[in-house]
Amino acid sequence: MDVSQYLEIFIDETQEHIQTLNDQLMIMEQEPENPDAINEIFRAAHSLKGMAGTMGYKRMQHLTHMMENVLSEIRNGKVGVSAMLADVLFQCLDAIEGYLANIQESADEGTEDNEAIIRQLNNILEADGQAEKEEEAQPAKEEAPKKEPEKIIFAEFEANAIREAFEKGMNVYDIQVVVEESCILKAARAFLVFKAIEENGEVMKSIPSVQDIEDEKFDFDFRVIVISKQSIDKVISAIKNVSEVKDASGVQITSYEEEKPKAPQTAAQPKQEAAKTEMAKTESQPQKKEEKKPASGGAAKAGGSKPVVNRSVRVDIEKLDVLMNLVSELIIAKNGLVSVSNTENGVISQGFNEQIEYLERVTTNLHESVMKVRMMPIETVTQKFPRMIRDLNKKLDKKMELTITGEDTELDRTVIDEIGDPLMHLLRNSADHGLEANSVRVQRGKPEIGQIRLDAYQDGNNVVIEVKDDGNGIDVEKVKNKALISGKITQEQADGMNDKEIIDLLFQPSFSTAEVVSDVSGRGVGLDVVKTKIEALGGDIEVKTKLGEGSNFIIRLPLTLAIIQALMVELGDEKYAISLGSIETIEDVMPDEIKYVQSKEVIHLRGMVIPIIRLDSVLDIVPAEEVPESYTVVIVKKGDKLAGLVVDRLIGQQEIVIKSLGKYINNNNIIGGATILGDGEVALILDANTLL
Repeated sequence: MDVSQYLEIFIDETQEHIQTLNDQLMIMEQEPENPDAINEIFRAAHSLKGMAGTMGYKRMQHLTHMMENVLSEIRNGKVGVSAMLADVLFQCLDAIEGYLANIQESADEGTEDNEAIIRQLNNILEADGQAEKEEEAQPAKEEAPKKEPEKIIFAEFEANAIREAFEKGMNVYDIQVVVEESCILKAARAFLVFKAIEENGEVMKSIPSVQDIEDEKFDFDFRVIVISKQSIDKVISAIKNVSEVKDASGVQITSYEEEKPKAPQTAAQPKQEAAKTEMAKTESQPQKKEEKKPASGGAAKAGGSKPVVNRSVRVDIEKLDVLMNLVSELIIAKNGLVSVSNTENGVISQGFNEQIEYLERVTTNLHESVMKVRMMPIETVTQKFPRMIRDLNKKLDKKMELTITGEDTELDRTVIDEIGDPLMHLLRNSADHGLEANSVRVQRGKPEIGQIRLDAYQDGNNVVIEVKDDGNGIDVEKVKNKALISGKITQEQADGMNDKEIIDLLFQPSFSTAEVVSDVSGRGVGLDVVKTKIEALGGDIEVKTKLGEGSNFIIRLPLTLAIIQALMVELGDEKYAISLGSIETIEDVMPDEIKYVQSKEVIHLRGMVIPIIRLDSVLDIVPAEEVPESYTVVIVKKGDKLAGLVVDRLIGQQEIVIKSLGKYINNNNIIGGATILGDGEVALILDANTLL
């Protein structure tokens, strides 16, 4: 059987199960008695085992099977949750991620057997087995009497069916079916059981419901009420002939108890009503099943778990890119029509203008819709961080807590794919460099447990992500001395630097303040990677810190990288675009208002001194010979910094499509891309962040 066609589905679903395991293991470690967490972990491990077996990944299947055995013992209350057990399960999770990484790379799981982890899982099971033997050897402890199955109360339409069966001389059986614990596809096995029964009679009722059985919301056993002309032995024999059925047993029903309906119902009750009655009768099911049943209607449980219903469709990002490109071309075509309507001589009909306005509305709505399809909550990145902080807790021997807010804040998929690494580096930086040792915190009168926060929120056309800690803050003098020792700066430069400029040294390649190189930090690749990645995404990062109180790293990212609102300007004969998100205001400045500070041009505007950037000299454009009566200055902003860009003329606001210039032009990132205007001309997009 060729399973390569299912590889993408396998990878996607495995990633989902890994995340479920991660989240629920964290909960189980904090709340060892939480049955929901244990059940979720068991289901995820069971599903992974089945999927790996189907795809032929034997090593992954063996590991998850061993996990499932241990989890089964936890679920049955035979093994207690300890810190050591949680560590072993987290090691299993890392090993599964290792298999998945190999599969993504080469469609093969690799040759790692993870014998050490499997040995630890075996030891847990053997210790449990030994404890069981000792328990059996004690005659004083009697086995608890087996719980009788609960009496079934039938709804009126079910009672009518039983009454008719008795009248026709047919038999009614209550049959318990148990499938093997190694069974991979329980729902499919149950379906074959139903099929075997229907060849000998009719299934009138199942506990749990048919829908729950289809969704695998049952352990390894279920009950069926069967109406048949055949003997009970023949029906049970047919069930036992189904492979992977461990056992089947039953009794004949000779009497029944009818449920009193609240409203009159007819015998010929529609199937929909029957389904409602079935759902309402949870008290007639065994208690064991009831615990595992999800909240009705897919509503979230009190424990904060997510709704069961997930109305989403997986779409390849390349298909979305093609769709986005087509929207881009449509916007360019729309801009072309607008350009024609503005420049042609003669009278333009009212109808033509109306069509232009209509096209503009359609393209804007289409753009917004496509953007929404591309948007993903930042939660897809942040959900792996609690586990990382848990591991750092133990590795660094520091007590710390991570609080995440704004997980539903949405970002473009391309940004989401790239932002994970920078955030990971910042959190590791806070844990290792930011937070002091617990003993130092206590001496300083701080809570022993260090706090790290990751807050995400939307601010205009940007998404802001802040990583804060209540640790030591950045020691500016220490950074300066380290830079001097490593030769990054001279003594003369150091004397003239302010605190912000010294802190910016942290973002230089191979710069680290760590005294000792460890597997957490000290190699000087963390903050350098952060700055490079974020600026490549058109964002920026700034740092606020106070010695002894903590640090705050603030990242600003554009919501989207494809289509933006921009201000079109002219310099000489050339047209340029500046993102509206970077623009603070536009000012007319008289020539005599331009002053000099340290031989650099500045203007004084509403109590602020703002440096001036002459774009004609930066972009090597021949300046106008005559000094204008007033300069048009576009004030742009990056964090707390402001600067004025001197332009010749303003054209106006326009929705533009960003096209990459590729790797052929080296422009030091001042040019952030290009766009095609309505008349077919190419205009370059200025990156205000880099200019600042």
